[in-house]
Amino acid sequence: MSNSIKVDIWSDVQCPWCYIGKRKFEAAAAGFDGEVDVEYHSFELSPDTPVDFDGSPADYLSERKGMPLAQVEQMLARVTGIAASVGLDYDYEHVHQTNTVKAHELIHYAKSKGRQLDMKERLLKAYFIDGRHVGRIEDLADLAAEIGLDRDEVVHVLTDNTYLAAVKADVALAQEYGIQGVPFFVFDSKYGVSGAQETATFANVLQQVSSERESIR
Repeated sequence: MSNSIKVDIWSDVQCPWCYIGKRKFEAAAAGFDGEVDVEYHSFELSPDTPVDFDGSPADYLSERKGMPLAQVEQMLARVTGIAASVGLDYDYEHVHQTNTVKAHELIHYAKSKGRQLDMKERLLKAYFIDGRHVGRIEDLADLAAEIGLDRDEVVHVLTDNTYLAAVKADVALAQEYGIQGVPFFVFDSKYGVSGAQETATFANVLQQVSSERESIR
C-alpha cells in the first residue's frame, strides 16, 4: 500500500479561484515531508454556457448574476490581484468565456496517458493567461499536442465523447459529497477543504493526515 496522501480535487478550467488554490496547494505539497498523490475531478460551474459566448467574462457574469458591470469588473480586478500574489498573470481582456465540458473530457483522456496534471496546468494557463480558447475541439487538440499528446487521437476521443461519462461521474460524485463550489479538496477520502485556502491551511491538513496515520501504525 502506498504511503502517499491521496488528494482529490474538484475544479473547473474557467474557475479563477481554482488556479489560485492550485498554486497555494502546490506550495504546501512542496513543503510537505512526504508524498502527495493528486487527482483532479470535473466540476462544471456553468454547464449551460455556449461554446462561443459572444461577450467578455465580465459581460457573462453580469448577465448571469444580475450584477452591474462595474461591480463585476471590480470583482475581476480583485481576483486578478490575488492571482498575481501567487505568480499568475491573469489577462481578463483576452479570456474566451466558453463551455468547459470538452476540456474536462480532455483532462480525463490525459489521465489515461499519465499526463493529467500537465494537461490541467496547460488548460488553466491557456484560459487565464494566454487568451486561448478551451471550449473547441480543434483548439483543445492543439493544447494537448503542446504537451506531447497525440493530436489526432485527441480530436477522435473528443468528437466521440469517449470520456463524457467520466466527466458526468465526477459531477455526480461531487453532488453526493455535497460539493457546491470549487475548488474543493478531499484529503485521504476523509477531510474536505473548500476554497482557495492559504498555503498554511493546506500544509496543516497534510500534516494532520500524516500524524493520524503515524498514530495508528
